[in-house]
Amino acid sequence: MEGVEQAARRLGVTALVAQILHNRGLSSPEAARSFLTPRLAELHDPALLSGTVEAARRIAHAVSKKQRIVLYGDYDVDGITGVAILHAILRMVGADVRFYIPHRLDEGYGVNREAVDKLLDEGCDLLVTIDCGISAAGPLESAMARGTDVIVTDHHTPPPVLPRAAVIVHPALPGELTPNPHLAGSGVAFKLAWQIARQICGETRVDATMRDFLINATCLAALGTIADVVPLQGENRVIATHGLRGLPACPLPGIRALLASTGLTGEKLDAYDVGFKLAPRINACGRMGHAALAVELLTSRDEARCNEIATYLAGQNAERQKVEREIAQQAADMVRELKMDNPDCRGIVLSSENWHGGVIGIVASRMVGLFCRPSILVALNGEGGQGSGRSIPGFNLVDALAACADHLEGFGGHAMAGGIRIQGDKLPAFTASFLAYAGERITADQLLPALRVDAEAPLPALSLPAAQCLEKMAPFGQSNPAPLVLARACRLLGPPRRLGRNGQTLSLVLGQGGATLRAVGFGLGDYADRLAGINQVHVVGELVVNRFNGNVAPELQIKDLDWD
Repeated sequence: MEGVEQAARRLGVTALVAQILHNRGLSSPEAARSFLTPRLAELHDPALLSGTVEAARRIAHAVSKKQRIVLYGDYDVDGITGVAILHAILRMVGADVRFYIPHRLDEGYGVNREAVDKLLDEGCDLLVTIDCGISAAGPLESAMARGTDVIVTDHHTPPPVLPRAAVIVHPALPGELTPNPHLAGSGVAFKLAWQIARQICGETRVDATMRDFLINATCLAALGTIADVVPLQGENRVIATHGLRGLPACPLPGIRALLASTGLTGEKLDAYDVGFKLAPRINACGRMGHAALAVELLTSRDEARCNEIATYLAGQNAERQKVEREIAQQAADMVRELKMDNPDCRGIVLSSENWHGGVIGIVASRMVGLFCRPSILVALNGEGGQGSGRSIPGFNLVDALAACADHLEGFGGHAMAGGIRIQGDKLPAFTASFLAYAGERITADQLLPALRVDAEAPLPALSLPAAQCLEKMAPFGQSNPAPLVLARACRLLGPPRRLGRNGQTLSLVLGQGGATLRAVGFGLGDYADRLAGINQVHVVGELVVNRFNGNVAPELQIKDLDWD
């Protein structure tokens, strides 16, 4: 199409990439160019985030008066990196600052009264929550009543009644208009740190030292933003892109140790590296032990100690993977035994006294992937238990939990993920209520796995330049998935092959219009037998650049295929 060709020339991309951008709503040259080359200058003024100006002013006052500041963070990557950002800037300006991370299994999600009372007894003049607190009315009321100011920084769905606090910093408060309501907890912490730097410097522009700090802080903010699966669009895309670029050269000893332990030193990083290599290790100590160790990793200046922690996290992550595999198999078997994969059942709620509460959230995600249903897993411990849930597009999990709140001791989260606390004897009623709610709101079509194809293209269009241009659309994640293309009627040039230790990877050589292209399908090895005698296939896949042994070539990673 002429318009696509013109757009491609203006943007310096192939026609295929211009078509995909158009199909994703980036039809104007300005929008497409901004998307392809996100700039730090496009970050929104931190003063536009509700509560940042007042919070920065109160924190600066605490610094000047030598008041003790305690950062109370969540135990996931988003909370850990948010704590690390604020801890670093406060330490830079000479604050009396400490951090506290609750134990995932002993204390559960969010701010708890026992911890708050202990912190206040030990001495705390200003309590700042990171990635939690918006639903902690009771504990925060207790702190305020004892004369300790509280600043809440969070991004989770606000309850109908907000907690009492000196200031609330939140991107999506009812009645407040902020440019980016989808900031992660670490993104909120980053914007607050920026405003603190302004407050300390006494002007809108910060000095060179603070500027360098903020640029390095995007590395931490990117880890939390990608790991928390918030939409990677607009400002979040800017944070993720520049943070990923900066990670290989990040001066933090903890980041260097983490990269070394994962074999990523000196490598160009993408969202996959964060989601499947770095974030799981940061999360591992919180899932299997105590997340305070991960905060120490990201705040310590002692290289030897950071290397020691990174090595320990590698072991914890390996143990987490083993436990996760065992629970996932048990959970999948339970789904089938309880017939929760039946078309009439549109949600999954499972529980066991033998499950490790630190990994059930990951397993819930795997159940969603396997069965295309919102899934909640509960680890029982004595008379009560805690659960983690993950959802499917179009089904707001926190709204569902709110509808079942009569059966819960507490809950929190957002549209795609949430957590609960529940008494064991309430589980049957909660399960029935949740499944009924899901049954009324989830359609049969939502239970079917679906692939969103971005464009259809002939095989010659799936070239190396096209694959290289598609890399400019990264980082990929929530609201910006890796583009999928459909190539119809491709000839099979040679027999299908099985690759890998167990033969579970399919390898094809496709041909069309004088072009050839290698295609691989991970986990699709069984198709090698089914394709016997087939000469032509239709393929949906992700076009990538394969860099191996110094060779650079386009490759299609197969997501689905069919034939006539």
